[in-house]
Amino acid sequence: MNEKPSKERIREILTAKQYEVTQENGTEPAFDNEYWDNKKEGIYVDIVSGEPLFSSTDKYDSGTGWPSYSRPLIEDNIVTKKESGFIGRKEVRSKQGKSHLGHVFNDGPPSTGERFCMNSAALRFIPKDDLEQEGYSQFKGLFEDKKSK
Repeated sequence: MNEKPSKERIREILTAKQYEVTQENGTEPAFDNEYWDNKKEGIYVDIVSGEPLFSSTDKYDSGTGWPSYSRPLIEDNIVTKKESGFIGRKEVRSKQGKSHLGHVFNDGPPSTGERFCMNSAALRFIPKDDLEQEGYSQFKGLFEDKKSK
């Protein structure tokens, strides 16, 4: 987890769409992707490296047709860079996997003012009940029942 596999291995493990998005800076269609309307609790990791990127606790319906988050789960796991020709838009990549994930805009919710608009094809969803068996037990606390405390 968290290291980028070889180019050959990436071709083996990704679908054509996942490869196009993550390795060739592609974009999948709005409202026709796996996670745009996913409301389950869990985390989203880089499809290539497995680095934890976003949480359902920060996911919201932006109306764009792509999964959108107000902040990254671990800020150090993402890298942003300004795109020329697009005012207020920055490309978002995973740090270890170097995968193209999507873009961040300055029109997000008041809590951060940012909208991380991601491609589902760049992400793998880990449901909260599978965090431990998938090796992400450190994030279980995000989903504990607050009433039982």
